Amino acid sequence: MLTRLGRLAVRHSRAVLLGFLLVFLGLGAYGAGAQGDLDLSRWDAPGTESVHAGERLRDDFGTGNPNLALLVTARDGDVDSPATRRAARELTAEMEQLPLVTDVTAYWDAGSPALRGEDGRRALILARLEGTATETREELAALSPELTRTTPELQVMVGGQEEISRQVGEQARADFLRAEAFALPAMILLLILVYRRTVAALLTVAVGLFSVLGTLAGLRALAQFTEVSQFAANLALVLGLGLGIDYSLFVINRYREERGAGHERPGAVVRATAAAGRTVVFSGVTVAVSLCALLVFPFFFLRSFAYAGVLVVVAAVAGAVLFLPAALARWGHRVERPAAPASGFWHRTALAAMRRPVAAGGAVLAVLLVAASPLLGLRFGLPDERTLPEGTSSRTASEIVHREFAAEPTDTVQVVFERPAELAATRAYAAELSRLPGVHQVDAPAGAFREGRRVGQAGQDRLTAQGGGVRLAVVPAQEAMNGDVPAFVERIRDTAAPAPVLVGGYPAETTDFRATLLDRLPLAVALVLAATYVILFLMTGSVLLPAKATVLNLLSLSVMFGCLVWVFQEGHLSGPLGFTPTGSIEPSIPVLMFCVAYGLSMDYEVFLLARIKEEHERTGDTERAVAEGIRRSAPLITAAAGILALSFLSYATGGVVFLKELGIGTAVTILVDATLIRVVLLPVTMRLAGRANWWAPRALRRLRIREDAEAREVLRREYV
Repeated sequence: MLTRLGRLAVRHSRAVLLGFLLVFLGLGAYGAGAQGDLDLSRWDAPGTESVHAGERLRDDFGTGNPNLALLVTARDGDVDSPATRRAARELTAEMEQLPLVTDVTAYWDAGSPALRGEDGRRALILARLEGTATETREELAALSPELTRTTPELQVMVGGQEEISRQVGEQARADFLRAEAFALPAMILLLILVYRRTVAALLTVAVGLFSVLGTLAGLRALAQFTEVSQFAANLALVLGLGLGIDYSLFVINRYREERGAGHERPGAVVRATAAAGRTVVFSGVTVAVSLCALLVFPFFFLRSFAYAGVLVVVAAVAGAVLFLPAALARWGHRVERPAAPASGFWHRTALAAMRRPVAAGGAVLAVLLVAASPLLGLRFGLPDERTLPEGTSSRTASEIVHREFAAEPTDTVQVVFERPAELAATRAYAAELSRLPGVHQVDAPAGAFREGRRVGQAGQDRLTAQGGGVRLAVVPAQEAMNGDVPAFVERIRDTAAPAPVLVGGYPAETTDFRATLLDRLPLAVALVLAATYVILFLMTGSVLLPAKATVLNLLSLSVMFGCLVWVFQEGHLSGPLGFTPTGSIEPSIPVLMFCVAYGLSMDYEVFLLARIKEEHERTGDTERAVAEGIRRSAPLITAAAGILALSFLSYATGGVVFLKELGIGTAVTILVDATLIRVVLLPVTMRLAGRANWWAPRALRRLRIREDAEAREVLRREYV
């Protein structure tokens, strides 16, 4: 198949290049509008208790989580003064008329102490914006500047979960654009240094850009049928360029080798496409399968990255095995340069490691295990305003609330009765909930309760529905939101109720999101490991090499997670990197990083093993095959890894902690994997295993996907 593609690209290079140019322009025109068709997401898990509670709140009570908060500061220092009260009520009336606002609760109307700062200088107006995440945040983009104001009576800041999420999205988009504005020119410069030929660098970047545009166009097309996250476009950018560069490096280098072996340009192109193209296809399938594991999660935010991963691979492979051979057939003479010398640093390193495999392998293994050891202290937590950089308006508003308010009313837990209960039983239940650790106050139709005692009225009309439905509002204390939020939610759920209840609200939604994610995680990991094992077996025909590759990949990923814990959970380097540690890691980003980094690590494993396998089939000598495979592949793998790591590291300069984690963690994995793992541990383990590297039961040997005999004959006959 690949031989035929190579012949097609050589014989009809002009038509292939013209076709790719037209497709490139079409994809660019269509993909340019992708961002407008993609969606934003929230921290909720479909089908969970908190989501059902949210539906009941919306349908029966016309309310939901108070996702928008106005922090109002009295200019005269007293939120209860007549002038402040009058101006605040006017602001509340204005809020009630805004688009998408379905419910407004203000301190000056509700009279709840939870909405008043402890020193009396500040109070809150809470609102519910109803709509999808995309709708509400687009509306907030216009509303937030209008609501942020200073008048003679009031100073108003906009906060709340929806405003925090909106500013995270804006900051992330700005960070990505700034990072790529730096990374793309740097990539081109590095490629010129690696190739020593400008045309080769430009062809490589063209494959990367084709991959990006193809992915964006594909995501936009998918968005017409299902929800696709806007953040998938960001992954398309970095992964599209990365894989396009990786695959082009190997195809162009193989073309140079074939030319150095004396083959004419057409034959060199076809041979390079057949040999390197086979490896590129296996590598692409490995990356795509790793990211497809994200489909097991019921969150379109993560599923969108699976869509992006598959589209990136399809576009990058197409560019590498069809466009690039056609371009080499036309301009290959401007890509060629003398073959690499017969030795080099990585070659000598591998030979030295294989001469003393136990000592070399043990030393490197010890270093990696020490680097991975912080992983033992990993704590998963929930996101908060510290995701944003210091000084961001919504973060500042949240920090003031944390510091000056006894309660956290924006994180109220909603308890919805599925059927009515007796008033006395409801009162007793509310009193019992108010005694739970971390509960500041419980608002019920029978009144407000604190520490088991009724302390006032709570607005019966807001807590009862026209059809007789009842809900309780459990307002958490600050320490509850700063501690173990899932445990706080579980205490509420475990408290015996007089009738069946649904527990919802933002703390419950994030708790259910985390629980669903972690429940599905073992399945996702198992699918990745099993699928990539099968793919490597089909390529190598060995049962040992895929198992060894799996262990080595997991070792490099352990270093990545150890880095995440040491830097982002424990806070080392937080000053130079410009973030505030939270003492935990939000789990969805490590899950994404696992799939991305595992696929990229296996990507380099495929490139190296394919070359080692080829040399072993030619010589029958495992140690010689390993050394020769590393001599020919390791410099390319290191160059590709360095360029891709630079792209990811550029995100460390951004303001959003999630992007810093993704950039630094993935870059560390790529560099460790391409150096210590592939150049020391891989040859050491192959040296120790000897002939067992290539063993497989007789019944399984025929399953290996071998090079087509007819294709070999074509190469021998037509391209000697």
